[in-house]
Amino acid sequence: MDAGDFDRDRFKREQRESWDAAAPGWEKWWPLFDAGARAVSERLVALARVAPGHRVLDIATGTGEPAITAARKVGPAGRVLGIDQSAGMLEVARRRAAALGLGNVEYRHGDGESLALPAHSFDAVLCRWGLMFMPDLDAAVRGVRDALVEDGWFATAVWASPDKVPMIGIAAETVRKMAGLPAPAGQTFDPTRLADTKILEGALVRNGFREITLERLMVPFDFDSPEAFLESRRDLSAPFRAMLASKPADVQHQILDAVVDAARQYADAQGRVRTSNESILFVARA
Repeated sequence: MDAGDFDRDRFKREQRESWDAAAPGWEKWWPLFDAGARAVSERLVALARVAPGHRVLDIATGTGEPAITAARKVGPAGRVLGIDQSAGMLEVARRRAAALGLGNVEYRHGDGESLALPAHSFDAVLCRWGLMFMPDLDAAVRGVRDALVEDGWFATAVWASPDKVPMIGIAAETVRKMAGLPAPAGQTFDPTRLADTKILEGALVRNGFREITLERLMVPFDFDSPEAFLESRRDLSAPFRAMLASKPADVQHQILDAVVDAARQYADAQGRVRTSNESILFVARA
């Protein structure tokens, strides 16, 4: 879509509805994804120099990470605020924090592009796989800069290109063609939108960040079988479910079979699907 056709309010509303619908799936699959993504959360906390007693903000926290990892690091003298636009995802995050007995983390409904928080009130800001879904990247980065204390650190993770992220890329092009969907064009907000590191680096520079560095980290997501991979896709992606529901039964079966066949290419001798996915981590100083 081009800028003139982009309806930001509608996009935001559809995003909220999509994430709310997917929240039960994310809670169901949380153990698997937490095991794979834990190293990313820990690395973001380390890159942002989070320390005991710090005040930390986690934007687009989803089901609560890396806010929970940060809460463990800052200890009882510190505070962590996680914000997300999805009420459904935040409820999952609150249940997780309560189950872990963490009293120093709060989850609040909010928009990462318009934080509306007191200026210079956080020692560190984190974001794991959230910036790519924000239409106004400069507004999001500018809000992070305003929220940070002078010399505070921002650490964020985005995904590399689809060919390096099989968890996202498996059968994606095949499904697109079988479903009769148009090829992506113009302004898109898919998970790999920021694979070109110059995009986010430019936004950081324009909005006053310095000492910008990046590193790459491989993230393992493993599934018991190709069928389990398909089940996760259906549980976690409301747009995928909606697309399926819009197709005749025979096309639905063809799409599901194509996903299973593609996932089978990543299966080991025991039939377990093992994917290694490249994430790009940025760190910058306010």
